[in-house]
Amino acid sequence: MPNLRKLLYPFSVLYKGLTDLRNIGYDYGYFEVARYDFPVIAVGNLNTGGTGKSPMIEYLVGLLIEEHKVATLSRGYKRESKGFQLIGSDDNAAKSGDEPLQFKNKYPELLVAVDADRRNGIAKLRNEQAEVILLDDAFQHRKVEAGYYILLTSYGDLYSQDLVLPAGNLRESRKGAERADVIVVTKCPPEITSVEMEKIREKLKANDKQKVFFSKIEYSNKIYGKYDIKNLNDMKQENYAIVTGIANPAPFIDHLKKAGLELPHLKFPDHHIFTENELSQLDKYEGILTTEKDFMRLKDSRLKGKLYYLPIKTEIIDNAEQFDSAIKDYVNKNEV
Repeated sequence: MPNLRKLLYPFSVLYKGLTDLRNIGYDYGYFEVARYDFPVIAVGNLNTGGTGKSPMIEYLVGLLIEEHKVATLSRGYKRESKGFQLIGSDDNAAKSGDEPLQFKNKYPELLVAVDADRRNGIAKLRNEQAEVILLDDAFQHRKVEAGYYILLTSYGDLYSQDLVLPAGNLRESRKGAERADVIVVTKCPPEITSVEMEKIREKLKANDKQKVFFSKIEYSNKIYGKYDIKNLNDMKQENYAIVTGIANPAPFIDHLKKAGLELPHLKFPDHHIFTENELSQLDKYEGILTTEKDFMRLKDSRLKGKLYYLPIKTEIIDNAEQFDSAIKDYVNKNEV
């Protein structure tokens, strides 16, 4: 924790107290909670920043969509639209936000919706015959009680080693992890050992009912543009650049460096909405490589002819069959 942030610790104590009171209100029934008799799975985290929620949602979609009518429900961060929106493949990020549009483009048969009011969104998706609903970034959304909670925490940035905002990066106290059915340590290095996994399990202190799994990011060796597909090595050109607008681009950049791709990196804030002036500056590059999420915001801009993204996916690297079975068992036992 940076030394300057230590000065904010008294405010963290106050913030923790407020979030603890809120959670007590929901835990003891002082606040109204919506519960459902069909499968609702929430994916989220305790830490702020990127822990790999979107790849995990896509993993769950791929796991379930062949046998069930699956829907995703997100808030639609930084979208310009209001209220409930059912997203189509031809929509833009201004209507949906970047991640929901990414889901729809990858799985056209998937029901994708955005709504800040999760109760309303769930009701509308049931009207669309959704059988399983995946709630994106909903771990702290206590007005809705999911039937199954998946808590993500990044390798090297475990929630058990962090403090509540603003001195740390936790949205609520570590005790909130007790709501999780499974905990997934994301973005692990491929060479992680069983000994290191066990040490991390000890740090997380999961309860007896919780299982801890580990996952890594798997990168494609192809890059995708609006009009064509290329090999990643094709980006090794002069006057090419990497552009990111995600919470933690470090794993993405590290992977590209290991692949021998060392290009200028233009880093923007998470979910950044690019201005015309910024697009003009980026337009001077002959080719631009970005993340799939950023591509959704930029694919219809003036950059579209020179813009490519590198797909990623989540891979469970220990007990994958056990993880898959746990999800499928929950869905099959609760599907109406």
